[in-house]
Amino acid sequence: MSSSLYNDVGGLDGLRRLSAAFYDRVLADELLAPVFARFTPTHLDHVAVWLAEVFGGPADFSAHLGGHQTLLHSHLGLDITDEHRQRWLDLMTDAIHEVLPDRPELAAALMEYFEWGTAIAQDVSHDPVGTDLGEPGPTPRWGYQGLAR
Repeated sequence: MSSSLYNDVGGLDGLRRLSAAFYDRVLADELLAPVFARFTPTHLDHVAVWLAEVFGGPADFSAHLGGHQTLLHSHLGLDITDEHRQRWLDLMTDAIHEVLPDRPELAAALMEYFEWGTAIAQDVSHDPVGTDLGEPGPTPRWGYQGLAR
């Protein structure tokens, strides 16, 4: 096992492949496609850059894309339901199995992060756009043992 999830997913290229496989599923899904109505190809890359930072790679999301605060604000007003969240997790599971087959420990660690992160996204999604969420702190870091900080 490598030292970081970032290395084990294949770095930024691996995360871009995972994001592409996931968003192909999301945009074809009748439940989730409306939630992603404002989706752009740039979003896919931003997600990969976010995950790179979270999983132990370069801190480029914080340095160039607004950091943790921006990520949280992107979910405001989406009104994510339990059904949305579960479908999101199911589609991510499928994408992980496609892009990173036969890697159960890696898949489990990634899905633990996505379970944790989607709960936060769902929570803030019920606040209206423009809500002051306060200072969320630095971008979280996630490894095989869970939240590192």
